[in-house]
Amino acid sequence: MARSRSILVVDDNKGILASLQYLLGDRFAHVICLSSPQGILSLLERQAVDVVLLDMNFSAGLNSGGEGLFYLQEIKAWHPHIPVVLFTAFADISLAVEGLKRGAADFVVKPYDNARLLQTLEEACATKDGTRPKRNAPTRNGTDMYWGTSAAMQQLHTQVERCSATDANILITGENGTGKEVLAREIHAASHRKEGPLIAVDMGAIAPTLFESELFGHVKGAFTDARQDHEGRFEAARGGTLFLDEIGNLPLHLQAKLLTALQSRQVVRVGSNTPADVDIRLVCATNKDLPAMVEHGEFREDLLYRINTIHLHLPALRERREDILPLARRFLQRYAREYGRSAEDFSPEAAGLLERHPWYGNIRELQHAVERAVILGEGRLILPEQLNLSARAAQPETASPTPRTLEETEREAVKQALDYCKGNFSLAASRLGISRQTLYNKIKRYGL
Repeated sequence: MARSRSILVVDDNKGILASLQYLLGDRFAHVICLSSPQGILSLLERQAVDVVLLDMNFSAGLNSGGEGLFYLQEIKAWHPHIPVVLFTAFADISLAVEGLKRGAADFVVKPYDNARLLQTLEEACATKDGTRPKRNAPTRNGTDMYWGTSAAMQQLHTQVERCSATDANILITGENGTGKEVLAREIHAASHRKEGPLIAVDMGAIAPTLFESELFGHVKGAFTDARQDHEGRFEAARGGTLFLDEIGNLPLHLQAKLLTALQSRQVVRVGSNTPADVDIRLVCATNKDLPAMVEHGEFREDLLYRINTIHLHLPALRERREDILPLARRFLQRYAREYGRSAEDFSPEAAGLLERHPWYGNIRELQHAVERAVILGEGRLILPEQLNLSARAAQPETASPTPRTLEETEREAVKQALDYCKGNFSLAASRLGISRQTLYNKIKRYGL
């Protein structure tokens, strides 16, 4: 590794920063350390950096990894050429893999091996320099969509074929993990805008104070650290598709600002008085009941009408059980190829377990379960214990002496995950294939 390179290390553990300052000093001419991620973007604007080593958790008591994913997306949005290596605990491997899908070059697991860390950083820099190809990654051109054979998905497929070629605004609804972003990418790939960009924005991850800057952009000097002009996501999506994920999480006072931009088809950058025309196709997604939120005064009715020209609903995986095994085999083939594993199929017992599991985290939970099994498993067949699913799901559904409601079944699954993970919310949420916030909501709902 050339000694002239610079690295930015972002970690709130001062002991780790001191250790890495010493370790990396032999390989990098400049080792820049930050104990908080809030200064990342301003530092990258004023100083050249060849690679970023980014921790995934910063706030005390919060181990969801969401902060790391948020700042990863921020770095890739403003500085896409800079490779980012994620720093994560072993229990958060599934989050690190999600980071790979969002643009990270690689990840390193704590406690780290010095040689492995240096090798990973060297490979990340080599990728930036163009001296080696990037690792295989899931395609993002619409071909990830699996329609399956269920009647609900076939009907959805027909709807998508009819509306993709238009510029009509689309609202995608469905539970967490059903593949709303994948469907949005499928719609973009089938549209006449497919040569343009698809810009995805997680509305729940944007701080209210950064909303206008993130979506509409800002001019130099508009606020502290605004050292140069930046276009917002609306302008970045010109000629393409703007995907607003988790639109139901947008605070009520910000919905009016979004509505104004959508109605006028113009945005004004923060610190400027000059409107800029935007040419986008809008696709939104949510797992919330927006009509009910309108009734409770939590979502603007006029905004709902604006984003809901076409409504597409993704069914839960438990409502299309005939698609579970074909989906699982697709994931198995993908990850066996990506990680160089020998796994070829599931044992009959593992296949039966997959078909019986309730999959409250839907396709995302299935994907994580198969990926984890491929990474940690050995041999040509994936065995039941390698899937690491709950024991209750291994029992045939007919074994229950009395039928349960969906809420009773869900409550039991959440309780079992919390018991199994000894109250660790991050692990329990990952095990269920849902977000930490969703887990909190279910705990409160069921009084756990």
